[in-house]
Amino acid sequence: MGPQRAIFARWGEGTMAVKLEAIRSAAARVAASHGLDVVDLEFIGPAKERTLRIFLEKNAEERAKLKAAIEAGVEGLPERLVEGTLSVEQLSGVTHEDCSAFSRDFGVLLDMEDLVPGAEYTLEASSPGLDRKLTRPEDYQRFIGSLVKIQTFEAIRNNRHWQGRLISGAEAEVGKIITLDLNAVKQNSKSRKTGVSTVEIALSNVEKAQLVPEI
Repeated sequence: MGPQRAIFARWGEGTMAVKLEAIRSAAARVAASHGLDVVDLEFIGPAKERTLRIFLEKNAEERAKLKAAIEAGVEGLPERLVEGTLSVEQLSGVTHEDCSAFSRDFGVLLDMEDLVPGAEYTLEASSPGLDRKLTRPEDYQRFIGSLVKIQTFEAIRNNRHWQGRLISGAEAEVGKIITLDLNAVKQNSKSRKTGVSTVEIALSNVEKAQLVPEI
């Protein structure tokens, strides 16, 4: 199952002034009204072909309902959820209908609040996919046990690229350290040369992080 997605084209003329934090706040308000959370957003592309992409997932309450439905044997759920091939956390639970409803309401709000003034752009709402980014401290706690790959700002043992199973999240307020089990995957030559089986990484040192799909 690929990412669920809804795409809407929007047009205008003039100078573009995009305030991403204001857009994120507005997106979060609309998402909450649909039982969704905003995972991430990006605004990309050349001036006349820009895409505002919002990544969504079911919020914690809706994910709990979906888990209960699976346990109750409710019919019509995604096959890989029922079979246990994927967890609700991995799949995020977002449907095409969720993305369409969000895009419709969010597009209206963007116009009302003039958050992307005088611009031609495409609004795209999508699930984060199986290789979702990890952007918040709570993401690391939530996805303990999952395979992840991380790129750091500063090298650790002369290496900035790590991949392994997340065995400790960022629950500690002081330090906020995550730990990867490197034995879980085949390492690149630089990682192998470190001679360690686990690595601790400060969240402040994480430049990029995302899940590694296991199917």
